Amino acid sequence: MIQRPQNLHAEYHAHVYFDENSTEQARELCQSAATLFGATMGRVHQKLVGPHPHWSCQLAFDSTQFDALIPWLETNRKGLNILVHAQTGKNIEDHTTHASWLGEPATLNLSHFNA
Repeated sequence: MIQRPQNLHAEYHAHVYFDENSTEQARELCQSAATLFGATMGRVHQKLVGPHPHWSCQLAFDSTQFDALIPWLETNRKGLNILVHAQTGKNIEDHTTHASWLGEPATLNLSHFNA
């Protein structure tokens, strides 16, 4: 069963995954989330970054933004898969125990955190 996002922590990241055919869709989704909800939008990475197995764009937000942002992302993601995880400072736990998905889960490269 796919772990669904729950508002249990103070800070979060959402990583919107995309490919060469959905780059603009992901960029627009992230820009809209930043404008509408005050999330902080990171770079649109058209390469693999960190533990992420797909190109991605990061949104940073907190628990006060969570309850409005997450349902909006679910409604507007239009097939994009999104990793949502807590930002507690414990990278392995944040990307496993505190991770959830909008769409289909992907296998993360957790060895990145051992480097």
